[in-house]
Amino acid sequence: MTNLPEIRNEQPQDAAAIAALVERAFGPGRYAKAAERLREGNTPRLDLSFVAYAGETLAGSVRLWPVHVGGKPAIFLGPIAVGDEWRGQGLGQALVERACDAASEAGCPAVLLVGDAPWFERCGFVRAAEVTMPGPVDQRRVLVKELLPGDADLSGPITP
Repeated sequence: MTNLPEIRNEQPQDAAAIAALVERAFGPGRYAKAAERLREGNTPRLDLSFVAYAGETLAGSVRLWPVHVGGKPAIFLGPIAVGDEWRGQGLGQALVERACDAASEAGCPAVLLVGDAPWFERCGFVRAAEVTMPGPVDQRRVLVKELLPGDADLSGPITP
């Protein structure tokens, strides 16, 4: 495995570089996705969001957002973005694991996301069958990682 860039908490001054990286990774179509409804008007938890820089270049980022599922607090992960030159080297997984560890340490009961199940299963995510997104989404892609076993019994709609 390649030496990965240093991962640190996101800071307000990282916002422009993150926006540019996410734009390159996902394009303008991301604004039409159901996950974007959870980010609109919401503020990421910088204490749970992380960036990785290779020198002065942002190599990757992951953001976590406060949400509720059926009225219970939870955290929503996304987007996770990694620069082309760092894909396939483990940086995405390292960012997700770091964010989930921080959420666990902060007492968050669960992390939810919409993503590719086979990829996120490596990080401990499973299908969230009883959770619904605010808009159309392939339900098989709605995933959850329980951080406080037995305390995350989540079902219902996800709201910001």
